[in-house]
Amino acid sequence: MSTLSAPAFPSFYLKFLLLALFLTHVSPQLHDESEQALLLKLKTYWQNPPSFNHWAPSSNSSSHCSWPEITCLNDSVTGLTLANKGINEAIPPFICDLKNLTSIDLNYNNLVGEFPKTLYNCSKLEYLDLSQNYFVGTIPDDIDSLGQLQSLNLMGNNFSGQIPVAIGRLQDLRSLLLCSNQFNGSFPPEIGNLSKLEFLGLAYNTKFQPSNLPPTFKQLKKLKTLWMTEASLVGEIPDMIGDMTALEVLDLSSNNLTGNIPSALFLLKNLEGVYLFHSKLSGEIPQVIKASNLRVIDLSQNNLTGRIPSDIGKLENLSGLVLFFNQLSGEIPESIGRISTLTDVRLFSNNLWGTLPPDFGRYSMLEYFEVASNRLTGRLPEHLCHGGKLLGLVAFDNNLAGELPKSLGNCNSLIMVNIRNNGLTGSIPSGLWTSLNLSMLMISDNFFTGELPKKVSHNLSRLEISNNKFFGQIPVEVNSWRSLVVFKASNNLFNSTIPKALTALPFLTTLLLDQNQLHGFLPSPIISWRSLVTLNLGQNQLSGQIPEDICVLPSLLELDLSKNQFSGQIPPKLGLLRLTSLNLSSNLLIGNIPKQFENAAYSNSFLHNPGLCASSPYINLENCSSPKKSSIRALQNPTRICGIVIGIFVFISACSFFMIKYNRKREHVLDPELKLTFYQNFNFTESDVLSRLIEENKIGSGGSGNVYRVELTCSDNVNKHANVVAAKVIRNNRKSEHLLEKQFRAEVEILGKIRHLNIVKLICCISSETSNVLVYEYLENRSLDIWLHKHRATTLSCSTHNFILDWPKRLQIAIQAAQGLCYMHHYCSAPIIHRDVKSSNILLDSEFNAKIADFGLAKMSIKRGEEPITVSGVAGSVGYIAPEYARTTRIDEKIDVYSFGVILLELTTGREAHNGDKNRSLAEWAQHYFQDNNSIVDALDEEIKEACYLDQMCNVFKVGIHCTRTSPSRRPCMRKVLQMLQKSSHSRIIEDKNENRWDNNGVDSV
Repeated sequence: MSTLSAPAFPSFYLKFLLLALFLTHVSPQLHDESEQALLLKLKTYWQNPPSFNHWAPSSNSSSHCSWPEITCLNDSVTGLTLANKGINEAIPPFICDLKNLTSIDLNYNNLVGEFPKTLYNCSKLEYLDLSQNYFVGTIPDDIDSLGQLQSLNLMGNNFSGQIPVAIGRLQDLRSLLLCSNQFNGSFPPEIGNLSKLEFLGLAYNTKFQPSNLPPTFKQLKKLKTLWMTEASLVGEIPDMIGDMTALEVLDLSSNNLTGNIPSALFLLKNLEGVYLFHSKLSGEIPQVIKASNLRVIDLSQNNLTGRIPSDIGKLENLSGLVLFFNQLSGEIPESIGRISTLTDVRLFSNNLWGTLPPDFGRYSMLEYFEVASNRLTGRLPEHLCHGGKLLGLVAFDNNLAGELPKSLGNCNSLIMVNIRNNGLTGSIPSGLWTSLNLSMLMISDNFFTGELPKKVSHNLSRLEISNNKFFGQIPVEVNSWRSLVVFKASNNLFNSTIPKALTALPFLTTLLLDQNQLHGFLPSPIISWRSLVTLNLGQNQLSGQIPEDICVLPSLLELDLSKNQFSGQIPPKLGLLRLTSLNLSSNLLIGNIPKQFENAAYSNSFLHNPGLCASSPYINLENCSSPKKSSIRALQNPTRICGIVIGIFVFISACSFFMIKYNRKREHVLDPELKLTFYQNFNFTESDVLSRLIEENKIGSGGSGNVYRVELTCSDNVNKHANVVAAKVIRNNRKSEHLLEKQFRAEVEILGKIRHLNIVKLICCISSETSNVLVYEYLENRSLDIWLHKHRATTLSCSTHNFILDWPKRLQIAIQAAQGLCYMHHYCSAPIIHRDVKSSNILLDSEFNAKIADFGLAKMSIKRGEEPITVSGVAGSVGYIAPEYARTTRIDEKIDVYSFGVILLELTTGREAHNGDKNRSLAEWAQHYFQDNNSIVDALDEEIKEACYLDQMCNVFKVGIHCTRTSPSRRPCMRKVLQMLQKSSHSRIIEDKNENRWDNNGVDSV
């Protein structure tokens, strides 16, 4: 037995060993094939998005590890990076069958539903990014089931309710981002238990209950970044902030913080950035600053007083010092001018005095130097552009004196110089006029002297030199100033004729040459003033006749030729212009004024012209029919008398005919039981309005009825257009009576209570059983859409069709419309959601001031902090409807923000809301265009694209992108939108770096 059994053991052992070796060899291959199959199954589950086309089966066991979205370790999947892949389906349970998965990134997709608890089965998960999706509901109370998590990013969703206490039990968490959600509780103090936390982002949760900064946060000893912008913080910044010794970036901006800045803050050795702007902080800036690593200090838009600490001059790494809109006083410490890293100095709108430190720019590459609206004296520092990087010099409204630094003549980086309203003297350095990138030169209200140059920068779009002592001629080479849009040179000593070359500037919108010594005739023909809106040549010595060419300028709205020596008759065609301001006073004009000016709006436009007469009593001139102005013999002419009699007979017959026709047309309008309710101080009757609701007066129509232009003879003084109103008729019928009556009540209820400059004014309502009539103020320039999209303007004149709505007007319209919506959303007792914001519901008065109109779909929203309201169906207009509005009946103000964003895209691109490309709406096209990193400049409206406005237009385009984000929580509120637009319109062309500091999901690095 022993001889037989001895060899048997080694044989069994050998077979076992071979089998083990075989299994060891093949199991990775089987495992890899299984993971590849799982990934292909995942692709199928998500409906095969085009971005996954390269996911294809392969005989290569590890081929999936070469797919760019897949991270592998030892041929096993450990990470999925699937950001912005157009995923519309839920996260499937089998995703956790990838047993070694430690990282999942699904940000910027279209994932919906509640937090995916199925991920709890991914037991090794350390990194989870579900940001910028459409998740709703609360974060689960058992979120700590993901016990290995080190980074959790849920920002940009619609999570609501309380942040669960369980968050505080994720002990390995190093990064927590919950920004831009709908949380309506407060932040749990248990967050202070996260001892390893380095990055905490709770910003842009505007529905948080107002809360103080939790005391437990001082336990976060490893926290490097605390980001709580717009997080409903109140009270004072606690002293315990000094216990957070690892802190590098503190952003508590745009809250309601009060009190002093704790002195302990600036003792933190690791601190690099402090952002406390736009709050209500008061007191002095701490004078002792030991945070030697500081790079940015932004304390702007507070109520800070006292002096700028001299210790700031010791910060060797400081690049940005932003303290504008405070009440700081005293002198600027000279040591600040010697910081070698300083690039951004913004100290405007304070009470600073004394001279500017002479070393500003000598040792650093300054980019922005803004010290406007203070009480500074002395000279501008000589070396501001020593580094060759200076983009903006803004020092207006001070008491600066002396000559400009000669070095500015060699500063080709400059984009804008605004030093108006000082006491500066001397001549302008010759090189400054031709500085390569100079777009704006605003030096009015000083004592500069010298002659205008023959050549200026080809980018110069705005030249303001009024109230100085410039002399000599307007150079004939002025036609080479091709980019000029605004030229203001009032009250100087120019004593030449006006060269015809000046009329060759195609983009010029404003020309002010009044109060000079110009003489001779006005140039004729006018070569190219197609964009000119304002022309003021008053108080000169100009003579001759007013040229007919002025009468065909398609954009002209303001004309002042007063106090000259013009003679002859006023060209009759001048009355065809849509002038909002006209002054021809104090000339030698004769004859009748054009009939279009025979109204009270022009009562003082023709004073001190002894040879002029008018037929209207509103005009302060002799009556043309008075004995002084007309011959009695004309009335003794039998032929003329006969003509008058015949004319009267024809007139009476025509009136009789039209009255009969009119009575037939209006027989269905009048109602014996009428109710008239006034909301403004007017004096007219129901019949005054109803009698004029005839076809000839109709100016528009919509789903709920027609709109008429009605001229009233009432005597009131509400405004200069009080005698013209717009009447909107809402008729009842059996099929839609309930809906229209509901819309009527909504509009009356809202508009009757609102008083705002940028919301259309409701004058009265007339209600009856058969129809309802809303009477508004009349806005001459109708709606925005017909100016942006001319093919819609079927009722406008030829001159209007040729009129180009330039960028300054478009930006003005955007800001004013935003002011109206901001009032509705933020300053009414209950927020009002318009629900049908679109370009045709923005009306424009004679000066293109914007007003929000058509509240038939508006809803009085819930009070702030409550749940969104529920509506029975989708309202709004194609191209303007927010994507979530089509999927849910729960709405809030963000649907208006989306629609307004579409309008901003219309204003900047000239496209219509439904006209993107490839069957996409404008908003969808713009989002893809922007995400693909295409040039914004190439997308702008070619009709108004001018070098001087490109930065503003690009900024507004970006605001439109922010507003039309697919996730409502990522859209700014209207208050923020208004701030961004106002910032874009600011005189400096400087992008606020703080606005974009948290792009790329809010993290520099995690």
